[in-house]
Amino acid sequence: MSLPPGFLDELRSRTSLAQVVGRKVTWDPRKSNRGKGDFWAPCPFHNEKTASFHVDDKKGFYYCFGCQAKGDAIGFVTETENVSFMEAIEILAREAGMQIPARDPQAQRKADRRTQLAQVMEEAVKWFRLQLRTGQAAEARSYLAGRGLAEDAQDRWELGFAPPRGGLFAALTAKGHAADLLIDAGLAAKSDRGGSPYDRFRNRIIFPIRDARGTPIAFGGRAMDPNDRAKYLNSPETELFDKGRSLYNHGPARTAAGKAGQLIVAEGYMDVIALSEAGFAATVAPLGTAVTESQLQLLWRIHDEPVIALDGDAAGLRAAMRVIDLALPLLEAGRSLRFAVMPEGQDPDDLIRAGGAGAMQKVLDTALPMVRLLWQRETEGRVFDSPERRAALDRDLRVALQKIQDRSLRRHYADEIGRLRRELFNPPRPGRARTPWQPRGKFAPPQGPEAATRTSLLASGQGGIEESLREAVILAGLLTRPGLLMRFEGDLERLELSSPDHARIRDALLRHATLSGDEIRAAVAAAVGMEALENLFAPRHVVIAPAVRRENGDDIAAACLAEEMGKLAAHRAQKRELEELGEWGDAADEELTWRLGQAAEARHRAERGHTEDRAEYETGPNGAHIRREERDALDALLARIRSGETG
Repeated sequence: MSLPPGFLDELRSRTSLAQVVGRKVTWDPRKSNRGKGDFWAPCPFHNEKTASFHVDDKKGFYYCFGCQAKGDAIGFVTETENVSFMEAIEILAREAGMQIPARDPQAQRKADRRTQLAQVMEEAVKWFRLQLRTGQAAEARSYLAGRGLAEDAQDRWELGFAPPRGGLFAALTAKGHAADLLIDAGLAAKSDRGGSPYDRFRNRIIFPIRDARGTPIAFGGRAMDPNDRAKYLNSPETELFDKGRSLYNHGPARTAAGKAGQLIVAEGYMDVIALSEAGFAATVAPLGTAVTESQLQLLWRIHDEPVIALDGDAAGLRAAMRVIDLALPLLEAGRSLRFAVMPEGQDPDDLIRAGGAGAMQKVLDTALPMVRLLWQRETEGRVFDSPERRAALDRDLRVALQKIQDRSLRRHYADEIGRLRRELFNPPRPGRARTPWQPRGKFAPPQGPEAATRTSLLASGQGGIEESLREAVILAGLLTRPGLLMRFEGDLERLELSSPDHARIRDALLRHATLSGDEIRAAVAAAVGMEALENLFAPRHVVIAPAVRRENGDDIAAACLAEEMGKLAAHRAQKRELEELGEWGDAADEELTWRLGQAAEARHRAERGHTEDRAEYETGPNGAHIRREERDALDALLARIRSGETG
C-alpha cells in the first residue's frame, strides 16, 4: 500500500522513539541524559551487559555500537514485534491517535478477503473443539490422555477432532459461509467426480496453527487410523498460510523466550505441547517440512541462539545436518544454533514422560554448538589412515567453512576446527611430557635454559613487548585521527589485543565511532580512564610514530596504521604456525622445515611493508616507512628526546 506524502513524517514526529524502545529495555541512568533526549541501554537485539544501544529521541533514530542494528520507530516495532511494515505503522498510528489513510480499492478487497478467511478459520477451530467432546471422539480423547494431556491441557492448546465422515463443510455453509471461502481456506476440497466439496480433515486429532499475532491460519491433523496414507496432514498453502514461513506456537513462544532466555525448536506438534506443559514454554516447531531459510530468520528474531531438539535416531541427525548447510551462509557474530540430541530412540515427548523436565533440561544444558556438529558430520564413521583421506577431510571442511560469509566468524570456526583436527590426529601420548615448542626429529632444538630462551624469542618475534608497542601505535593513531576509524573498523574489530587496557580502549573507540574527533577522545577517556590513555602514549616509540604525529597527513597515518596491522598479523601468524608445529609430534621433518620457511617468508614480506617501490619513502627508526623530507625533522626530534629536552 502506498501512503500519502507526509503521513510517515507526521507519524514519526508524533512518536517518541524513547517511549517505544523503553517498553523493551531498561535505560542506563549513568549514561542517559533525558533532558537532551539521549538514551542508552543494553541492546534488545543481542545479549550483552553493557549499555551500547543508543537512542536519539530528538532525531528519532537508534543505533547499537555492538551489533550495528539501526533504524527508526517503525523499524524497531517491525523487528521486535515480528510484524510487517504496514502492521508496524498501524500499531504506531493507533498509539499516536492518527487515522491511516484509506487503502486503494484493490488492496482493500484483498484485506477484506483475508479477514473473511480468518473468520472462517476461527469458526472451524470452534467446531473441531466441539467434536472432541462427542462420543465418536472417545478414541481420540483416550489417545490424548495416554500422551499425558488432561482436559485442561487440551483446552489450552485448542485441540479438536475431525469425525470420520467429516461434517465441517456442511456445518459452516449452513451458517452462511460461502463454499469458496471454505475451499480457499484449505478446509474443504473439490471432488474430482464433480460432486459437493468434501472435508479435507477426517478422523484426525486437530491442532490449530496460529500466526505470531494469534490469527488461525491453518490446521494440522494426526490420523487415528494407523493405515491412513499420512500420519500427519497439514492444511495446503493459502492466502493465510505459507508453511515455509510459519512456526507452530510462534506467538506464545516469542513472549516466553523473552523471559526464559532460551528458544527450543522441536520436530512436531506433540513435542511442542509436551515441552511447553513441562515448563519449556519457549518452544516452536516447523510445519511438516525441513527448516527453511525464512523459518531460520524467524527463529533468530526470537532468540540469537535457538536450540534444535533432535530425535535420537538417524532421521533426527539427518535433519540436523541439513540445517547446518542451510545455516552456515546466514551466520553472524552472536547469531548461531545449538543442537540438543535426545537419547537414542527417544523424542522430547518420550524423554519428558520417562524422566520429567529435569531429564530434558540436562540434555539442553549439554547442547552442542554448531561447529561441533559440523565436525561430527565430516568425521563420524570415516577412517583417516592415509594422507589422501586426511586431505579429503581438509577439502570437505574448507568447502563447508567457505559458506560462512562473516570473515571474522569464519576465522573463529577455522580455529576451532583446527583444534579438533589436532586432537584427532595428534592426541597427547600418556607418560611423555612435551613442551608446545618441541617438535621431534633431526630438527628438534637443543635442550636447556639457553635453548628455551632462543625458542621463545623465535616464537614471539621480539617478545610480547614488540606486539604491545604495535598495538599501542594503532590505538594511539586512531585516537589521534578518529576520521580514519571507519576505514579500519573491520580490522580493529578483529584485532587480538594483548592487554585488558588495550582491549578496553579498542572497544570504546568502536562504541563511539560515530562521534566527532574531540567528542570521541573525551568519550574514550571517560570510558577507560586517563591513566590508561597516559600509559598508551607513554612509550617514545608511540609518540614518534607517523600515525600519531599531528603534522603528518591522513594518508601517511593510514599507511602507517595499515603497515603496523600487517606486521602484527604476520608476527602472530608465525607464532600460531610454530605452536601448531610444536604440537604435531609426528609431523614430517620436510613439512616442518617448509612450513617454518613459509611463516618466516610471510613475516619478512610484512616487515618490508608495501612501500618498497615508492621512492619518496624510507624506513625510520621505529620500522615504519616515512617520507624522506621528514627524515631531518625526525632526527632532530630524536636528538631532543635523547638530550632530555622533550618527553
